[in-house]
Amino acid sequence: MAHKAYTEDVLRLARENENFRQVLFTTERSQLVLMSLKPGEEIGEEVHEGIDQVLAFADGEGEAVIEGQSSPVRAGSVVVVPGGTRHNFVNNGSAPLKLYTVYTPPEHPDGTVHRTKEEADEYEREHHH
Repeated sequence: MAHKAYTEDVLRLARENENFRQVLFTTERSQLVLMSLKPGEEIGEEVHEGIDQVLAFADGEGEAVIEGQSSPVRAGSVVVVPGGTRHNFVNNGSAPLKLYTVYTPPEHPDGTVHRTKEEADEYEREHHH
């Protein structure tokens, strides 16, 4: 867990990221994560109890589904998901949907890398929720 500041070109990192999920930086109270969704892929409906999430979209097109309400997202979009809110993000475009997200407090173990959604789903089945 880091105790110093993190400075990086996160838009470049998000656009270059090929992993479904990659934790970049974790402190006691927050976490920075890159994600990349393939065309037709989704994060999967979820609720983070007691964890707020801010998602910033770097490339691609998709849809945010918050408590059943859909809104389009694309490069430049930001979505804030308060803890306890049911949500999902879907890539309904023809190119990868690239984003970075901040969790407060952290949601994933420091250093987590899931190359694919299948890897991430397997981890979730084995370790939580």
